[in-house]
Amino acid sequence: MNEYFRSTILQSTGASSLFEKEMIQELWSGYGKIMRIGLKNASVESVVVKHVQMPKYKNHPRGWNTDIGHQRKVKSYNVEATWYDTYSKNSIARLPKCLAIEKQDDEVLMVLEDLDEAGYPLRKRSVTWEGICSCLTWLAQFHASYMGNTPDGLWEVGTYWHLDTRPQELAVLHDQRLREAASVIDEKLNTCEYKTFVHGDAKLANFCFAESGQVGGVDFQYVGGGCGMKDVAYFIGSCLNENECEQLETQILDTYFERLQSELKEKNEALEIEWRSLYRVAWADFHRFLKGWSPGHWKINSYSERVTAEVINNL
Repeated sequence: MNEYFRSTILQSTGASSLFEKEMIQELWSGYGKIMRIGLKNASVESVVVKHVQMPKYKNHPRGWNTDIGHQRKVKSYNVEATWYDTYSKNSIARLPKCLAIEKQDDEVLMVLEDLDEAGYPLRKRSVTWEGICSCLTWLAQFHASYMGNTPDGLWEVGTYWHLDTRPQELAVLHDQRLREAASVIDEKLNTCEYKTFVHGDAKLANFCFAESGQVGGVDFQYVGGGCGMKDVAYFIGSCLNENECEQLETQILDTYFERLQSELKEKNEALEIEWRSLYRVAWADFHRFLKGWSPGHWKINSYSERVTAEVINNL
């Protein structure tokens, strides 16, 4: 880390000195790293720093080393910087406070509150129904915070699998019916009347849990406009098996909408009717991406296939 970025961290935290406490993770495809930085003589013991550095050699773990992918990732980090700088403070849902954003040449530095220190130290690979409810509550709060907002400086259409940003995955999709229906599914989601900001990558791994069960959300590279069902369907697919997805579908939607209605300024039944009808459409939209991107992925299952077939039949 260069001296300019070190001084940014010191200035934004009031610390007298800093040290690298822990490497949290390398960013996807070698685009930088996320670190926990220890502080001395500051009001907090540590911050989390996301340091984005554009790689000289692109190295995608699944072999998608293309300029389309590179430009998508570059934009995603600019979107995240804009998100933290402009929009994050308006969220009812718990997320890291942004202490500083700095850009220099092809590098971006984000200095963020350490949610571990703030009381959200737990990461989970599996969750009980209570944990699912906590995450659905977070999504409802997040969506309620930005209902009807225009995503200036963010993705016009949120989520990392949005059709317009994934032409290569669509081109290699062997499922002909799904490939032909992809644009109609995409349009159905994009032309819904009620829109909010979607998180865009709301998998279980991006939630930090407190001992009390409450959660905070992280990783806002793919925030943008859209239907909240995209986040809900994607989250559920990240933590339940196909039988659970099917058995709990009604319970999941009832729970989410109960939380959403309680967070909105006034109850909106028309929104709920519209979004409930789009839950399975959102599921099919992600399934389209997954089958092109990684045909052998564990998330491709009989439930997803049945849901997608039903959506296509009803278009």
